[in-house]
Amino acid sequence: MSDPIRLETGDPAPDFTLDDADGKPVTLSQVLAETGKRVVLYFYPAAMTPGCTTEACDFRDNLRDFDSAGLTVLGVSPDTTDKLAKFRDKEGLTFTLLGDPDKETLRAYGAFGEKKNYGRVVQGVIRSTIVVGTDGKVERAFYNVKATGHVDRIKRELGV
Repeated sequence: MSDPIRLETGDPAPDFTLDDADGKPVTLSQVLAETGKRVVLYFYPAAMTPGCTTEACDFRDNLRDFDSAGLTVLGVSPDTTDKLAKFRDKEGLTFTLLGDPDKETLRAYGAFGEKKNYGRVVQGVIRSTIVVGTDGKVERAFYNVKATGHVDRIKRELGV
């Protein structure tokens, strides 16, 4: 099994432009420049699935803490913008969801590739979170995370 790329602390975060749930383009470097905040990029397999809903709702419920700590949360999945809009509206998500149907950004961040799923090796999204500093460099990289409890772990490790 070949491992996908893994970003590490200090690596430049690959810049990207992806459409949000409303079909508007969002560029990482622009978000960093306009907000002056660090970015928590979390990559998840599919909107409206149980684990992804748990994780998204945890981010939603803790968004004020992230915002107060100078962090912007962006969720990235291979979903279409239509599906992201339905997910956002159904769950009352108040942070930006981005679609990467071509999986180019997912691959650039090491969040897509071979993984084990119920003992089988498959290609898919590797649940991951990358914290990008205001300088555009990776501050933290979390790979193969569990949906439940992950937001609390990030908060603990970042001192949020």
